[in-house]
Amino acid sequence: MNNLNGKVAVVTGGGSGLGRELSLCCAQRGMKLVLADVDAPGMAETERLVKEKHPGIETVCWPLDVSQLDQVEALANFVQERFGGTHLLFNNAGVGSAGPIWESTAKDWQWVLGVNLLGVAWGIKAFVPRMLKQGKGHIVNTASAAGWMNGPGAGIYNVSKCGVVAMSESLVADLKDVGGNIGVSVVSPAFFPTPMLKNSQTLRPQDASEAPLSDIAQKRKEQTHYAMQNGKVSAAQIAEMTLRAVEENRFYVFPHPKIKALVLARASAVQEETTAFDPMAAR
Repeated sequence: MNNLNGKVAVVTGGGSGLGRELSLCCAQRGMKLVLADVDAPGMAETERLVKEKHPGIETVCWPLDVSQLDQVEALANFVQERFGGTHLLFNNAGVGSAGPIWESTAKDWQWVLGVNLLGVAWGIKAFVPRMLKQGKGHIVNTASAAGWMNGPGAGIYNVSKCGVVAMSESLVADLKDVGGNIGVSVVSPAFFPTPMLKNSQTLRPQDASEAPLSDIAQKRKEQTHYAMQNGKVSAAQIAEMTLRAVEENRFYVFPHPKIKALVLARASAVQEETTAFDPMAAR
């Protein structure tokens, strides 16, 4: 999809972080925007920035819990009625939790997988049939380096992002079966400055309170926070790389090139069949 001007973009998680920067990149290209998030103040701030930097861009904010299929279907129906269709969908909303995988509660699993994994699944389910009918479109799924590298202290997050990679590759295979003119990209960034950890605390549903953190869980959480805040690639840079991938119809997007080397190192560990690949030791 090399000409995005005048087309319609839907951005889940558009209230902050990468979602905000994706929205600004789309606005720069002249796209109409539908921001979708549980964070209403965050969406309002994204909308303000869009209007400030790109006057005249039509922007709509839509409260959305991506873990609920009926809400995602309602969003897809709204965009269809308001704009006549969706050209570019970013399944981008994401949350995280910290700690050894055995310390995660049932509610932790339900919440993180509900947003990170089912949020992508419901976006595909609601929007792909409409894109097939209109004969064009592009879907961008936000995975993570954690979709390829399963490090400590983030078990549920790792599982969710591995699932996003698998779902994206499966989507491409299924689209080949029906001959749909729909592009797909999966974005797998490593650490970059983002308020996701903070938002994961403030926006966590009241009935999904995580268990008190153990010492090791607190340590891993602090390490993750430090790595994110000191990331060398910004959310704005990742967003621009992602939009270029859409324009060039590229599937894999690795904003941090070192991750591809780690993927190859993991493949070597698979060949040896001796021990689980340790991304921390291989860095």
